[in-house]
Amino acid sequence: MLACKKEEYETMNPNIVIRNETHDDVCAITEVTIAAFKTLEISGHTEQFIIEALRAANALAVSLVAEMDGRVIGHIAFSPVTISDGTLNWYGLGPVSVLPEYQRQGIGKALIKEGLSRLKDMSAQGCCLVGHPDYYRKFGFRNMPGLVLEGVPQEVFFALSFDGHTPQGTVTFHEGFRAKGQEGAGDA
Repeated sequence: MLACKKEEYETMNPNIVIRNETHDDVCAITEVTIAAFKTLEISGHTEQFIIEALRAANALAVSLVAEMDGRVIGHIAFSPVTISDGTLNWYGLGPVSVLPEYQRQGIGKALIKEGLSRLKDMSAQGCCLVGHPDYYRKFGFRNMPGLVLEGVPQEVFFALSFDGHTPQGTVTFHEGFRAKGQEGAGDA
């Protein structure tokens, strides 16, 4: 292997386990999510509420944690989306969170790769997200002309087709993405 190639790969601690979330992880996931987005200026700081709303609606199709030494240090969520052209079995990625002291160590990348693998195992047709162009292109995500998320600039809206079909139309994320806080908490 060429020396310059080594720099492209992040090495993840071998003691980190990627697994499905459990009920016992809920509080830790909230803490990780708050910490991960706390200083991010583009965040509305509602990510923890989004995850809670998706969980309450049973809309977390895939919800994984990264754990090290019994501590949850990362989380990723995938939930169903609808596309106006009627294309089925597409999912939205997000939020993805890693505790700040563990960022840039390959944990987010491992969560994304495992999550995408699990979506494919569920016969998903594709995945979309809002995110940083330089980061998500590494996973094969790209801007797809004709596929839009209203109110979001095209340059930060990405999709990845698993079956080669590129949907055309407007994507709508699960209503849980509109969660803003504790309003209505406890309502049945």
